[in-house]
Amino acid sequence: MDFESNYEIARTAEFIRGGNFSKVALQFPDELLKDSVRVVSALKDKLRCQRESTTERNDDVKDVSLFVMADTAYGSCCVDEVGASHVGAHCVVHYGHACLSPTTKLPAYFVFGKAPMSVLDCIKDLTDHAMTIGKPVLVLFGLEYAHLVHNIKERVAEACGTRSQLEIQFAEILCSCMNPSENRNISNRGMVPANVSTNDKSFGIVAGNRYAVGGLLWELPEGRKMEDYLLFWIGSDNSAFANVVLTYNSCEIVRYDAAANCMVRDLSQQKRILKRRYYLVEKAKDANIVGILVGTLGVAGYLHMINQMKELIAAAGKKAYTLVMGRPNPAKLANFPECDVFIYVSCAQTALLDSKEYLAPVITPFEATLAFNRGQWTGAYVMEFQDLINSSLMESQRHSKEARFSFLQGGYVEDFDVQENNDEDQEGSLALANLTEKALQLRDNPKSLAKRMVKSGAEFLATRSYQGLEIHNDNEFPEPYLIGRSGRAAGYQGEKI
Repeated sequence: MDFESNYEIARTAEFIRGGNFSKVALQFPDELLKDSVRVVSALKDKLRCQRESTTERNDDVKDVSLFVMADTAYGSCCVDEVGASHVGAHCVVHYGHACLSPTTKLPAYFVFGKAPMSVLDCIKDLTDHAMTIGKPVLVLFGLEYAHLVHNIKERVAEACGTRSQLEIQFAEILCSCMNPSENRNISNRGMVPANVSTNDKSFGIVAGNRYAVGGLLWELPEGRKMEDYLLFWIGSDNSAFANVVLTYNSCEIVRYDAAANCMVRDLSQQKRILKRRYYLVEKAKDANIVGILVGTLGVAGYLHMINQMKELIAAAGKKAYTLVMGRPNPAKLANFPECDVFIYVSCAQTALLDSKEYLAPVITPFEATLAFNRGQWTGAYVMEFQDLINSSLMESQRHSKEARFSFLQGGYVEDFDVQENNDEDQEGSLALANLTEKALQLRDNPKSLAKRMVKSGAEFLATRSYQGLEIHNDNEFPEPYLIGRSGRAAGYQGEKI
């Protein structure tokens, strides 16, 4: 495919000139960084041509400075507003895979790329599978294949005309240009067109029968539910596909692998992810000290979600610490051994971390809500943290001062501390604890009622055998300094060779 067509050089130049931006940040993921020099050169040539054609009519045309951004601090699918602010950029052009999470300050233009695919083979597999399944089909796709969807849709419409029993619906791209200052309808699912109401707060539903996930938007007919549809995914097995599988885990899903040109029907590996996540929820219930990992500094609403997580953790009688460290890895999180669990506040497509190699599990805000609010998991799964803002799940419940059963410890545990500041509270808590213990008939087996000793990072430090270097000296004055050796390491002055 033509280089300028693949990177949408002409449309990008129109976006820059249309917004009258003079400083533009070009954000590339690692795999596309090799083409950044060519993209900058092509953009400069196109902007120069546009400037020469408009200079005669407008003398106020500004010069445009282009800055290449690489090695983003967080996920490359999100717009790196922090990196763009370092050069004072007025907008960001984002290349490659994107999650289309709403930005907070800067306008953004998305260039998804144009991956190749055999359209005829995809249509054949789609129509044949729709004939055998006997259900309506909803086609979802990776954004890198969006340039081919219109062609597929036209050909499928012709096939549906000859086969009246086929019912195939296609999703649409939510947006390719994002402007926070003009967008006044940031719903619980992210960026929503202006004609869409945002009164419905159901997870995965924008309004009425409108659904959105991973930058895609579609509308179902009246009386239809997502469970009635077969989801046909066009693309690779990546984070966007995992987002779809978890969000609509009650739907039957198949995947067309465009790279291998084949259908993938066995999604048992993806389905097992839900079991793993439920195990992490149970493990998080036994946590005392919780670390909140800031996984984004640009997605709209991240500060609000961090504050809600703090309130949720405090209401559960646990201690929270907020950590900002960029992309987390096992080595970084190993520096905080006092944390029993970490909550990763990030976009939906980077929220799922395989924490098998980590010392402590890493969970999502939705999983933290289930764990610390003592909620019952119905099977529904929420990936976007914007869905949780001001939702019914986030309503903090009064932390019940009753022992609960821990599946991991195999016994009843207390999530509250019976030691209070005054005698009256202490007597009330002890009385309540005794009544609970008696009601559960645990007086003959006191070991089954686990007690938590460490409640904060300071207490954890006090229990460690090594607490760092300590100087035990009663002298308040500093010791006199000593002059060391001078010269080179190959031969210090005064050193015998």
